[in-house]
Amino acid sequence: MYLSYVSLILAFISLGFLFYLKRKKVNFGIRVFIGLILGITIGSIFKEKAQIIEPIGKIYIGLIKMVVIPLVMTAIISSITSLKSPDQLKSIAVKSFAWLLSTTAIATAIGILVALSLNLGSGMKFTPDTSFKAREIPTFSQVLSNMIPSNPVASMAEGSIIPIVVFSLFIAVAIIIERKKHPEEVEPAVNFIISMEKIMFRITKMVISLTPYGVLGLIAAISAKYGLKTTIPLAKVIAAVYIACAIQLIVVHGGLVSFVAKVNPLRFFKKIYPAQVVAFTTQSSYGTLPVTIRSLVDRVKISEKIASFVASLGSTVGMNACGGLYPAIVAVFVAKVFNIELTFSHYLFLIAMTTISSIGVAGVPGTASIVTTVVLASLGLPIEGLAMVLGIDVILDMVRTMTNVTGASVAALLVATSEGEFDREAFYRDDIDEIELNTVTKTI
Repeated sequence: MYLSYVSLILAFISLGFLFYLKRKKVNFGIRVFIGLILGITIGSIFKEKAQIIEPIGKIYIGLIKMVVIPLVMTAIISSITSLKSPDQLKSIAVKSFAWLLSTTAIATAIGILVALSLNLGSGMKFTPDTSFKAREIPTFSQVLSNMIPSNPVASMAEGSIIPIVVFSLFIAVAIIIERKKHPEEVEPAVNFIISMEKIMFRITKMVISLTPYGVLGLIAAISAKYGLKTTIPLAKVIAAVYIACAIQLIVVHGGLVSFVAKVNPLRFFKKIYPAQVVAFTTQSSYGTLPVTIRSLVDRVKISEKIASFVASLGSTVGMNACGGLYPAIVAVFVAKVFNIELTFSHYLFLIAMTTISSIGVAGVPGTASIVTTVVLASLGLPIEGLAMVLGIDVILDMVRTMTNVTGASVAALLVATSEGEFDREAFYRDDIDEIELNTVTKTI
């Protein structure tokens, strides 16, 4: 118990140090990184005794989830009602799906190549886990019906993004139609939504300013819970996922930013760094959504209409790591463990299956496990093999989520560039940390 209090005291000293750095106007991204390092240090030294710090991280996650639904709803409705024509919405949607799904297909291919290169599963024996229960695979009709918000309030309570996006689109289209017929009657609703959007942006910036402290609490708890004993037996699987994600981030995402958007990739990654760190520590694309949207709008200089739509869609559709490379790596791993040979045609089928599944399970909690279950079942591989990697899932999910969020951010940049909704001059001119600057600004 003594060590628990010592770790708690050190945590508060660290929080005070982070606040001191803020008062000294140290860059927001640097403070987030320092919070990450302090959290890892405290968690690694005090191990399970550092679990007492976990509420700090949980409070931060609770606050950031608090703003997701109202932020997404107001941002999408306000953005769609400001579009020049309905055709622009169709163009944005088609391009968003195209980039999200194509990068997921590429990620799957990378996952297969990395897993084969490392010869994953070779020499390992299957150890059954009696506590393992396979996730139920939803049917296509179930997924389709779940996308339609039969009860919008319930969808909000459950944090289901896709039904909320659909509901918001219906409201936006209704406003556009009614505005032409009865502009005076609709104007109060439009003004209310615009005002709410600005208020939600302000709340979001207030919450984001707490990121360095939240990251410290989250990463300390994770470091304390998962030590070397957990990671050593499956070190090659961890290495495979991290290597595949690194290739996806540097080669695929960096290449698209460089050669398609024609933007400096290092500068782009620096701009979305807050979202990447929050994704890494929270392991939630949904929870990171407010930070992703604000990073794209305030730092990358993408219009709110593109950022809110593509980032929201990308939090549940076409996730590069959870829906692409991870299921591929697990499939190769399980096949090797059970001595099942996969042919070239199997790998092509695997790429197609992950791409389709990344749409099919949109809005279903635990996307990585669901898509992996779908892939294993489709290839005729034992679903029980998934249980072998569940012990390291949190460690894998950190880099998976960061890759997902980065992929959605890259897709938003590409769509914005093609739609003329990216302020290239401001992107290169503005080196001010907008998130931090706006957090302390008094005016809305």
